[in-house]
Amino acid sequence: MLFFSSRFLILPLLSLLSFSSAQSQLSPGFYSTTCPNVHRIVRSTMAQAVANEPRMGASILRLFFHDCFVNGCDGSILLDDTSTFTGEKGAFPNKNSARGFEVIDTIKSNVEASCNATVSCADIVALAAHAGVVLLGGPTWSVNLGRRDATTASQSTANSDLPGPSSTLASLISKFSAKGLSARDMTALSGAHTIGQAQCQFFRSRVYNDTNINTNFATLRQANCPSSGGDSNLAPLDIQSPNRFGSDYFQNLVGLRGLLHSDQELFNNGTQDALVRQYSINSDLFFNDFTAAMVRMGNISPLTGTSGEIRLNCRKVNS
Repeated sequence: MLFFSSRFLILPLLSLLSFSSAQSQLSPGFYSTTCPNVHRIVRSTMAQAVANEPRMGASILRLFFHDCFVNGCDGSILLDDTSTFTGEKGAFPNKNSARGFEVIDTIKSNVEASCNATVSCADIVALAAHAGVVLLGGPTWSVNLGRRDATTASQSTANSDLPGPSSTLASLISKFSAKGLSARDMTALSGAHTIGQAQCQFFRSRVYNDTNINTNFATLRQANCPSSGGDSNLAPLDIQSPNRFGSDYFQNLVGLRGLLHSDQELFNNGTQDALVRQYSINSDLFFNDFTAAMVRMGNISPLTGTSGEIRLNCRKVNS
C-alpha cells in the first residue's frame, strides 16, 4: 500500500514565495459554488468501487502518493503513453502495479456530467484517496482543492524520486525530506500500508533473506511467494486487518512482521522506533499525524490559477 527533488531544501526567496502562494490558493471550499456536489459524487463512486473490491481504497491512496511525489500533485500519473508522449505509468514504481485508473475515469465521467470542465483530475485523485481511507474506517480531514492538471509527465522523475520496497530508512527520510516532509510525516504516511496488498516480487527478498523478521511470518509468506516465479502473487501489507484502516500496521512492525523491507526499516533499531511504538498503541496519535501529513503532501507544488489545465479526460491532455 504504497508513497521529489532537492529544490525544496534550498530555495531562492522568490521560489519560496511562489510555492507559498500556490498553496494558499488551495482551499476545501474551492468548488462550493462551481461544483457543490463534487464531494458526494466522488464518495458515492468510491463507495461502489470499494464495495466491489476493498483493495481499491489502498490503490487510489497509492495513486495520490505517486502523483504528488513526481513534480507535485498535478494528475500527471494518470496520463497514458502515446506515440509522441511518455507518461509515468511505465516507470518502475508504477508499471504493472499502479492501479485504479478506471475508477478515476468513472469518477471523472460522473463529475463531468454534473459540472463540465470544472474539477481537475488532480483534485479528483485527492478526493478519491480521502474517500477510500474514510470508507475503510480511517480518519477524515479537510481536503484542500483548487489544483489544476499538468500537460506533461516525467517517467525519469518517477523512477528517481519514488521510494522503493527495498529502500533503507536513510533513503526514505531523504526522499521525503526532499519533498518538504519530515521523518515523522514519512512514518505516519507509511501507515497507509495498513490497507492494501503487495506483489511477491516486491517482498521476496524480505521473506527469504532478511534476518529481522518473525520466522513464522516469513514461512507463511513464503508459501505464496516461491523463491522463483509467482511474481504477481499477492499478500496483505497488514496481516491483521488488510481491509481496515488502523494502527495494526505498526503493531506488525514491532512484531517484526513488516511485509516489505522498507516497512521494517521503520522499526529496526533506528530513529523511528519510538514513534512506531507510540503509533502501535495509540491509534488516535497515528490518525492525527497521518491526516496532517496527508494535507502537507497534498500541498506539494500544485498547479493553480492559469497554470496547467482542467483535463476533460484524465488520460490525455486537452486537444
